[in-house]
Amino acid sequence: MEVVTSDRSIDHLIAQRLKALRNERGWSLDELASRSGVSRATLSRLENSDVSPTASVLGKLAAAFGMTISRLMQLVEERFAPLIPRERQLLWSDPAIGFRRRSVSPPAQSLAGEVLECEIDPDTRIDYDATPREGLEHHLFLVDGRLEVTVGGNTHHLNSGDCLRYQLAGASRFSTPSDCGAHYFIFLV
Repeated sequence: MEVVTSDRSIDHLIAQRLKALRNERGWSLDELASRSGVSRATLSRLENSDVSPTASVLGKLAAAFGMTISRLMQLVEERFAPLIPRERQLLWSDPAIGFRRRSVSPPAQSLAGEVLECEIDPDTRIDYDATPREGLEHHLFLVDGRLEVTVGGNTHHLNSGDCLRYQLAGASRFSTPSDCGAHYFIFLV
């Protein structure tokens, strides 16, 4: 995957979105810290674009706001564009753990689904403490590599070409073996 938007501009968009969501709810930084389990200091640094959020922190914040990470990151739009050229698909990365996430078909107010393209480096583990919405439907298609997905207390071992269908419930985990990464698509309904 090539990076199409600078990390700083993506971090700035995420920072603006986080601050707007918190303000819309009338929450203080302390209230959001309590709801998400993310420290007040980290939240302040995120909202000021001083640091880049990790996948785990975004997962905690999305759960606190009751939405998917994509919806958390997406700017409010009045209508959707039917065609999204690859160069306009938002790419976000967590370089500290080796995770890249492209919003192939971003969320829109008038559409129910979205599509994400993800890559995880070898020997990587991403834990999400809570689901943004109980029962959120995922269809994960592994294009290449190997991936272990734990959801609802069940662990699934995927190989290239496998498709895992599930509804989110509680914590989840995505991990790759030390000798192989993973390239996959997630279709959210």
